[in-house]
Amino acid sequence: MSEPAVYQYPRRRVIRSILHTLSGFAFRTLADIKVYGSENLPHTGPLLVVANHFSFLDPALMVGIVPWPMEFLGGFRMPNAPAWATIFPRLWGYFAVFRGGNSRTALQAAESVLQHSGIVGIYPEAVASAAVLRTARPGAAYLASRTGTPILPIGLDGLIDVFPKLKLRKRARVTVRIGKQIGPFSAADGKEHRRQLDSISNDIMGSIAQLLPEERRGRYSQDIKLRMQAEALDVYQFAQEPEH
Repeated sequence: MSEPAVYQYPRRRVIRSILHTLSGFAFRTLADIKVYGSENLPHTGPLLVVANHFSFLDPALMVGIVPWPMEFLGGFRMPNAPAWATIFPRLWGYFAVFRGGNSRTALQAAESVLQHSGIVGIYPEAVASAAVLRTARPGAAYLASRTGTPILPIGLDGLIDVFPKLKLRKRARVTVRIGKQIGPFSAADGKEHRRQLDSISNDIMGSIAQLLPEERRGRYSQDIKLRMQAEALDVYQFAQEPEH
């Protein structure tokens, strides 16, 4: 049996350093950004960073606020982003996931990075199609249980207002809340595996929800009316039409 591939970490150091600087400058120029919880950022990995995914701007902001050259798992296609917005992630480089299909190569790449003390970012909801939390896909829980890596939750709020506010010549108020690490997690093989992954996913999303305003917590809100309203938005568009 062949040995699993080992993926270099960090990589693309020069371009990522430039993009990190440009991102931080751009967002602080175009928006009023407040970052809370920076003391929860560890100096080194391994670490799995999870966040809500409301906007196609989420990855660009993330690389501007964290101090490490983070790897990302991201969708092969970006259906909700304008064409120009796909340039940044492609310059940064990421492990492409075929949502709704087989993404073994991307998951193996992320697992290899984590096993070599790297840092991987993933959006558990898998797609930015609503402004409230939706049910997580199993990818984040799978990686967390496979590697025993601690998880750092981050809540991002206000990015969906950036461009509408700019049209009015105003700066959107963007809030970033960095939580405390959770985990490590594990899941047994066999019949209980998927149920345990679902439980880990709920813990992950619950930790993100605590970093967001109540009206953004969707399926993970304590308010039953907000949860019911979020059900209509909790549709995974790639369930019937996988990426390929």
